Parts: sequence; structure tokens; C-alpha cells
Amino acid sequence: MGLFDKLLGKKEKAEEAKEELKEGVKEKEQKIIEISKEIKEKDEIIDKGIEEINEKVNMSERLTKSKQGFFAKLKNIFSSKSKISESIYEELEDLLIQSDIGLNMTTKIIEKLEKEVKNKKITETSEVYDLLKELMTNFLITENNKIELKDGELNVILIVGVNGVGKTTTIGKLASKYKKMGKKVLLGAGDTFRAAAVEQLEEWAKRADVDIVKGKEGVDPASVVFDTLTRANEIKADVVIIDTAGRLHNKANLMRELEKINSIIKRKIGEQRYESILVIDGTTGQNGLNQAKEFNEVTNLTGFIVTKLDGTAKGGIVFAVSEELQKPIKFIGLGEKINDLVEFDAREFIAAIFN
Repeated sequence: MGLFDKLLGKKEKAEEAKEELKEGVKEKEQKIIEISKEIKEKDEIIDKGIEEINEKVNMSERLTKSKQGFFAKLKNIFSSKSKISESIYEELEDLLIQSDIGLNMTTKIIEKLEKEVKNKKITETSEVYDLLKELMTNFLITENNKIELKDGELNVILIVGVNGVGKTTTIGKLASKYKKMGKKVLLGAGDTFRAAAVEQLEEWAKRADVDIVKGKEGVDPASVVFDTLTRANEIKADVVIIDTAGRLHNKANLMRELEKINSIIKRKIGEQRYESILVIDGTTGQNGLNQAKEFNEVTNLTGFIVTKLDGTAKGGIVFAVSEELQKPIKFIGLGEKINDLVEFDAREFIAAIFN
């Protein structure tokens, strides 16, 4: 073999070694990618688990006022008496009405409780308390109480409610929640009658790191909704959350405004279902229930978000809105922090306040 052939052979071997090295590097890079993916998936599972645990702890801890107020008094009615008597039902009726549950629902609860106690031949007051707990759980709507986001579709959430209930803050918390889930979120500043509302929503958009569409102060809210949905389609957003004006002093104007907004949403997304959610301040009691009834008359609500439940010693509004309007509660607000908006679960809520 000549010198040239030897040199050529060495060059070929060097090229082969180089290619093998490249392949080895590629394999290692692929393994690193796969390992990183596995770590990310595990981290997401751990984060989700921690979040769920925190929500459960949060609910029990943040409902302290209700637990020490209304529900402590409720438990005392049964623990202070050894026998079932008419006075128990009378005391219970008074307490339920005071708790913001309302007269209509209180009557339903008392009648149902008396009937069940008689049918089951219950004699111990502790058993009556357990029965009451079960009955009140059943009065809470448990179907469709989650906002289900559909992949590959534009999920629209219309938020309504009077000024001061925590509507804009709730939108910010929802935006943050969905952003953390990896969704592309867009906010629509449809409350064009209050400059402060737009500014507040802008601040929340920054905190949650999501985009926002706004119009000039005083423009038609429906035009902002149209622009928001147009923008959402352009950027291929997953979730659109729309704020609306919080005026209730003129029902006719409110109805026309919401009808226009609903009409535009339907025109832009077709027959696809969307959420229309009323935000209620949990500390306002029967006034909050009256607001719910008013809004339910002018728009097709799909559910409620009850805020500020950590600040009330009553908490009966949760039962009142769920039963009287037959619409589910989607979330409850348990504080001012961005993670203090918790998905509502009837049994967890009952367990948190009764135990």
C-alpha cells in the first residue's frame, strides 16, 4: 500500500470517528432533552399537587370567621341539648335566617330536616346535626361547577357584577391561574364607564403577564368586546376574559348593554358555549342574592363566583344563590392574594365549615 493510500485510509478513519462522535453527541443531547422533559412533567405534577393541597388548607383556614361565627352557633344548638324538641327547630330557623341563607331556603331546610328526622326515627341531637350537614350539602349545585377549557377552541368568559364586589380583581386572578396552566390569555376591558376599572385591569394584566384590549373611556362596551374577540382570533388565544360595567341602577340599560355584548360574542364564536359568570360579594348577604336575581333576569348566567368569604362570619349566601337560582358556584374568593381564588367543591366547603 502506497503512502497516498495510507494517508487516505487515515483520513477516512478520522472522518468515521468524527461522525461517530457527532452521533454520540446527538444521542446525549436527545437523552438530555428527554430527561428535561420528564423533570418538567414531574415538576408540573408536584406543583399541581402542592396547589391542590394549599387550596384545601386555604379553604379551611380562610373560613375561620364563618366557622367561629354562624357555624359555631349552629353546632352549639345541638351540642347544648340532649333531646330533640320544637325549640331546636325554632333556634335553628332564627340562626339560618341571620346567616344570610334567606327565608325561603330556611323554610325548605327546616321542613326537610323535620321530615327526615321523623322518617328515620332519629332521637340523638348529634345525629340531627349530621343530617343537617348532609341536607345542606345537597342544596348546593354540584353539576357544571367547573369552568372547563376546551383545547383548540377560543374559551370566552364574560364577567358581570356590580361595582365593588371584586370583579376586576377576580378577572386578574383567573388570568393568572390560566396563564400558569400554559394558556394564552387575553383580557377585554369592557367596563368603559369607569377609568379606574380599565387602569386596575391593566395592572392585573401586567401582574399575570397577559395581553389586554381596551377602548377609550366612554366608548360603547360592545365595541371593546368585538375588538377583543377579533384580537383573540388573530393571536390564537386560548382564553378570553371580558370585564363589563358594574351598573345596576337602570335595569333597562343594563339589559340592552348585555344583550349587545352577548350578541357580539355569539356572532364571533358561533353556537359554541361560553361562560357568563356573576361575581357576588359574600359579605353583602341578602343584597348579594338580590343582585344575583336581577342579573339572572337580564342575562343567561352559567354560574357564580362568591368573593370575600374569608371576611364574613355568616357565609349563608353560598347556599342561597345556589339553591334559589339553581346555578352552580364556580369559584370562591378567600383573600386578596393572586392564588386566593379557589375552585368551589360543595363537599370540601361543607367539611371546612362544619368540622
